[in-house]
Amino acid sequence: MTTTPRPAHVIVLGNEKGGSGKSTTAVHIGVALAHAGFRVAMLDLDARQRTISRYLENRAAFAASRGIALPTPDHIVIAESADGAAEVNARLDQAAVLDFVVVDTPGRDSYLARAALARADTIVTPINDSFVDFDLIGQVDPETFEVRKPSFYAELIWDARRARAKVTGREVDWIVVRNRLAQLEARNMKRVAAALEALSKRVGFRVVPGLSERVIYREFFPRGVTLLDRAAMEEFGLGHVAARAELRKLLDGLNLPGWDPARLA
Repeated sequence: MTTTPRPAHVIVLGNEKGGSGKSTTAVHIGVALAHAGFRVAMLDLDARQRTISRYLENRAAFAASRGIALPTPDHIVIAESADGAAEVNARLDQAAVLDFVVVDTPGRDSYLARAALARADTIVTPINDSFVDFDLIGQVDPETFEVRKPSFYAELIWDARRARAKVTGREVDWIVVRNRLAQLEARNMKRVAAALEALSKRVGFRVVPGLSERVIYREFFPRGVTLLDRAAMEEFGLGHVAARAELRKLLDGLNLPGWDPARLA
């Protein structure tokens, strides 16, 4: 008796506001899965900035120049065109031989992003820890900071999740990742945390702590390295150790199928 292979688990990183650390988060998730031995590919749907693609190209060039092996996902850029959405679906249809596909979407409303969200099994929305970013998913009362209602993007995700669940029979996991958290907890952090908790109960997302603001992420880009590439770094200080602990906590919080923290040991 033959069995139909389970299609690749599709992880879509989506946020219509720039500067949230979305692409950095996407690269670290994709490379972490490759480090853990999974078969993984990445789709870069932002053909203008090509952050994911440039990062992975830098990674390949650096590894070649040093004569070292760095686990690296395959990747492809899909540009906006008349056939763009069809290509997104075609690429995902071809991914049955993979374990995961990580999709980085543009920081704006895009039909390519909508096409990817319609195929997502896990949606990851990184936001900065401020009400400027919170406004993407919910509106708050300016006096009480209580949540008034979900915003347009939350409604967009809700519709995509509902449609996807009808196709697969499985619930789509939506995770809001709090990136660039300050080291010291302030009143604003507490207010944002309370608003996220309240909104999560209304629209059904989970909140996971993400990556703090660190200079090392900007330094990683020219070489395409990540926090998991210890052998490729001349220096690995306490800041790197703390950042890697944050990344491991983020990866654990995604609850991805087959994930085991021991695979990164």
